Amino acid sequence: MAKITGKYEVLYIIDPAVGEEGIQALVEKFKGIVEDHGTLSSIDEWGKRKLAYPINDLTEGYYVLMTCEAKPEFPAELDRVFKITEGVMRSLITALEA
Repeated sequence: MAKITGKYEVLYIIDPAVGEEGIQALVEKFKGIVEDHGTLSSIDEWGKRKLAYPINDLTEGYYVLMTCEAKPEFPAELDRVFKITEGVMRSLITALEA
């Protein structure tokens, strides 16, 4: 039988140059997208941290970790949105074991 929903862990890094208001706007945007397509279990803002290696000559980023439940098609759509959103440096979507 096919999976109806899956659990996912979403980690993304925002460029701190967008400012506090810009960061909060992006967090709310992605929170809304997840809630529109599934259930948001938790959201954990790690804040500004040093990157392991420079990304586009930046050494710091604002980390956000979300845990959610959604249909299997959703991660591809969320990844597409991350890639076209200005201010998102990196993102990683991982399926969790059931």
